Amino acid sequence: MYAPNAYNAYKNNSVNYASREQLLLMLLDGAVKFAKIGREALVEKDIKKSHENIVKTQNIFYELMVTLDVSKGGEWAESLMRVYDFIVRRLIDANMKKDVAIMDEVIPLIEDVKDTWDKAYKVSKIMK
Repeated sequence: MYAPNAYNAYKNNSVNYASREQLLLMLLDGAVKFAKIGREALVEKDIKKSHENIVKTQNIFYELMVTLDVSKGGEWAESLMRVYDFIVRRLIDANMKKDVAIMDEVIPLIEDVKDTWDKAYKVSKIMK
């Protein structure tokens, strides 16, 4: 009875007290998770579940796009915005076409983005 409440409190505190960098990594963990669930649901022909999880992944990337400050980030941020945009467009294609092959193409890209931010976070912690 207490375990679910304790877990929910822990999750809320994790988000409420996380740094911007940690929140970014949490979002990207979610993107990887939801993309994989969406892919698996496509394989299983569970259209509703695949749609819901692919849209969750898209929404995470929309949020990343909105919060990316291209004016401060220059060329690097512009390149990252193009990567995010490509991922969103491929997710839309996969969702519309119910195409596992497109998900197989885009999931490694999402994992690469997550890994890149994870490495950047670790480097920033060392430099502080």
